[in-house]
Amino acid sequence: MDTSTSHTNSSSLHISQFILMGLPGIHKWQHWLSLPLALLYLLALAANLLIFITIQREPTLHEPMYHFLGILALVDIGLATTIMPKIMAIFWFDAKVISLPECFAQMYVIHCFFGMESGIFLCMAVDRYIAICHPLRYPSIVTDAFVVKVTGFMGLRNCLLTIPVPVLAAQRLYCSKNEIDHCLCSNLGVISLACDDITVNKFYQLFLAWILVGSDMALVFSSYALILRTVLRLNSAEAMFKALSTCSSHLILILFFYSGIIVLSVTHLVEEKIPLIPVLLNVLHNVIPPALNPMVYALRMGELRLGFQRLLGWVKNCPSTSEVTSAL
Repeated sequence: MDTSTSHTNSSSLHISQFILMGLPGIHKWQHWLSLPLALLYLLALAANLLIFITIQREPTLHEPMYHFLGILALVDIGLATTIMPKIMAIFWFDAKVISLPECFAQMYVIHCFFGMESGIFLCMAVDRYIAICHPLRYPSIVTDAFVVKVTGFMGLRNCLLTIPVPVLAAQRLYCSKNEIDHCLCSNLGVISLACDDITVNKFYQLFLAWILVGSDMALVFSSYALILRTVLRLNSAEAMFKALSTCSSHLILILFFYSGIIVLSVTHLVEEKIPLIPVLLNVLHNVIPPALNPMVYALRMGELRLGFQRLLGWVKNCPSTSEVTSAL
């Protein structure tokens, strides 16, 4: 009995790395998914970088709404870059090994960027709420200082509240089993390997989901409900259409982002029967929104489209503000 216990403690102390097995159930041919995932990643990098540079270089885009969009582009780049290089290394070079510190660091950064994306969507919803429901007060409320303060608050909120996730995971006792049926270090995937009680970890994961994503989602949809109520009270059909068009691109991406979270939560209920589905959806949810966001904004925002064209040299004459407004 003592020998067995000693052997267990010895093996747990010597576990210094995890093995990311990739997509469960399709390990032999998962490399075929590397090409579409790599293309999505390159598209996300190029498109978001283009958005950020365009917003920085175009004077007409130096407005709070576009500043939030630029911050969202940086968050999307960070989120995709946190996971995709390792996933490509697993698929292409069979580089499945990841050290415990690297795994916990990846876990922390993913949670930070994920919460930051949710927070920026909330900031954008509040920006549109003030612009439409309180247009006369908008210039005095939503200033550059306001953008800096709320972005700093969101960053601080996410960085501080997500610290216990990797800390609690690092405190667990990991036995000889170190293979994770995932492409990344998800919190639930890692702590499922622990030999001791993980109730606290699961509770804090649930608490974090409700505090960060849950509260953000409730406030976002409350803001758009108030916006819709204000828009429906407008007497002019043209004013109503213009107000809705300024929010449509935000609303499309917000619905996609939060509906993806809901689908992920539901699929975890069938993880034991079909483990591939939640893992694959988790990976896709971290790479598709960063690739999708720039395309939706480019298609829906005339002023941003013109900024792209001027940056790429397709349009040499800068249109006036009235022309841009009419284009929207």
